[in-house]
Amino acid sequence: MRFSSTCHILPLQGIVYLFMTISQEDALYDFLENITEPFTSEEAAVHIRKHNHQKTGRLALEIASFLDSRKLAFPVDAKKWISRRGCFEQVRFVINPTRLELLNGILIPGHRCIPFANPVLFPQEYLFYWTYTPITFTTIEGSPEEFYPYYSIYGEEYAPQYVARDNPENEAAFNYDPYDDPLEVSIQALDMRNIYRESSFVPGDRFMVRTLNWKEGKFELTRVGKDQWSPSALEDWCEAAEQGFKASFEQFGPGNTTEEQIAFAYWYGGERMRDVPAYSLEDFLYDKTKRIETTAYGIETRFWYAGKEIPDHKHLEEQQSLPDRSMIEDLLYKKRIPVSEYVVLAYVRDALFRHDPDISRIIERIIPPVLGITEREWHFLAGYIVDALDEFKDTYSLFTDKVMGPIRQRVGELHTAVLDLTARLQKGDIDASWLPKHTFIILSQIQGHAAGVLEDLSTDEAPSAVELEAMDNSLDSMIETYEDIKELIDDALDNFRRNNISVVNLKSTKTREGRIIQAGIGGIDVWRRIVIPETYRLEDLHRILQAVFGWKAMYGFRFLSPDIPVYKTTSHVLTLYGGTKAGGKKPPTQEDPGLDLTLTMEELSAQGITELSYEYGPLWNVKIIILSRLDMDSKESIRCIAGAGAAPPESIDGPIRFRKYVSILENGSFTERQKALHELGQDFDPETFDMEACNQSLKHI
Repeated sequence: MRFSSTCHILPLQGIVYLFMTISQEDALYDFLENITEPFTSEEAAVHIRKHNHQKTGRLALEIASFLDSRKLAFPVDAKKWISRRGCFEQVRFVINPTRLELLNGILIPGHRCIPFANPVLFPQEYLFYWTYTPITFTTIEGSPEEFYPYYSIYGEEYAPQYVARDNPENEAAFNYDPYDDPLEVSIQALDMRNIYRESSFVPGDRFMVRTLNWKEGKFELTRVGKDQWSPSALEDWCEAAEQGFKASFEQFGPGNTTEEQIAFAYWYGGERMRDVPAYSLEDFLYDKTKRIETTAYGIETRFWYAGKEIPDHKHLEEQQSLPDRSMIEDLLYKKRIPVSEYVVLAYVRDALFRHDPDISRIIERIIPPVLGITEREWHFLAGYIVDALDEFKDTYSLFTDKVMGPIRQRVGELHTAVLDLTARLQKGDIDASWLPKHTFIILSQIQGHAAGVLEDLSTDEAPSAVELEAMDNSLDSMIETYEDIKELIDDALDNFRRNNISVVNLKSTKTREGRIIQAGIGGIDVWRRIVIPETYRLEDLHRILQAVFGWKAMYGFRFLSPDIPVYKTTSHVLTLYGGTKAGGKKPPTQEDPGLDLTLTMEELSAQGITELSYEYGPLWNVKIIILSRLDMDSKESIRCIAGAGAAPPESIDGPIRFRKYVSILENGSFTERQKALHELGQDFDPETFDMEACNQSLKHI
């Protein structure tokens, strides 16, 4: 879901606490945009001192922290960095025109130049050359859905915003109705008619692109024939790219943006990834790799390990502690409210707009009571607010604030509500695995966007009418998202309480200990919640999973746990695998560590293991969460108590291919749908989960 068609065109980087002056920051950005050689923080400090002499005692240390927290440069070693420009300028990459582009004689820059151009530039601001001659831009009209794929690497949720910002007419069209896309838009594209004709360009050919100037977004195109590069050289590049993404994930997790993920993937992928022969980034991510895929990250998307879910966290995103954070920001940070002073000042302005300067109510909006505040903290924050009210009262005008005030009030209420809900969930006794997928990530993203809007409205000077309209549309979408996730949370809480009451048989004199197990297939929204005895072993759990997902043990399997490092897993690999496609036993190898299949649920819990990974075949991964303990009737069998989605046939080549077939069922042609149903099953419905049939299958375990 997008918050706005024009507001916050790039994903928010998160609130980072300022420890240099604004002019010092500007000087550092100027330094990074122009330096191409590896540099030290002291060399950057020398440049900044030429422009600003304030507070320079610890400047080199603060620059190092700033670069590290905002991921603005790549670490060469313990003392040196290299800028994005230094890494990507004069480097070569590939653009592979689509059939639509060849037929229309165009090339849409879109996301094709990530990360080889300055991210502050929009694609329509790039300049391309062919045989030293600038290529002119033209316009092409069509539905927004036709153009979204050319911007999706920025994040699928941000593609509409890039299309909207291509020209003022698009922006107005998207803002007219923030809930529906316009029927038609126009975007700027390179006029390639003469180039395609003169170079005898055919499908399968591609462009080798060299970055002439990273800062200004200048590129040189050269044609490469479809058979000019060997398959083995391209495979070498694929391997480097997969290693680069893997290293990026291991170092930074999902990162702040897809652009950041990709930039660091190219860095860790080494010189081989930053040179040709190579695939285009689109071809690699959407066609060539089976290890990396697009996956949900709250209400945004990221690239991640194929078939695996990005873990949720149980707090709002927090940045690392940085030098010179203000005392107010430090107080809020300790309350897990990651905002700047500008957000606090926005709440003060909101109080003036409300005609309600009551200090207690202002503090309750900034720090919801559930978070708690000491008397000393209260008086410190109250003193800050009183000073701010005194400062604003002579310049604040209700008349000039009538445009910003209502938006600020609404977004402030949303921000407070998100903080309050997050704190209540953190303090509650519910097992987080009962909550909707990525609950805390989604709340964190709403909080971050709301804080960003509050910062924008913490001023006497109103933004333009277009910006305010975009903010208002963004706010509507944020509130809708918040209400949706809150409704799902309320349902989850009700289910949790109901289930805890119903599963405990207090009247039974003969009971045995049981466990609730939740199993979700990585990469798709298919999951089951099952009640099993604690005496059941992992080999029993394997058979249960096969039954609830309707699989036939075609592949080998193993169990791993993130709570146990691989090098500490058991050596009992002889019992590790259940079979292969050929039906025989797969011979164990030293590369196949896994948990001992004779371990019981009780023994796993005693070791503190709460999460398992069931790796089934090369491409399916099932995340298993061991939930609450309960009493089972001695005659009670295992049973499924909840679930969602139809499980994919195991013969489908992993979650990426499964999602593609499901998409074809929704949007494909008749012939494509028939082919998809042949693979999925003629009666396959991706939304259907038959609990009764599932429990019938479990009776045979």
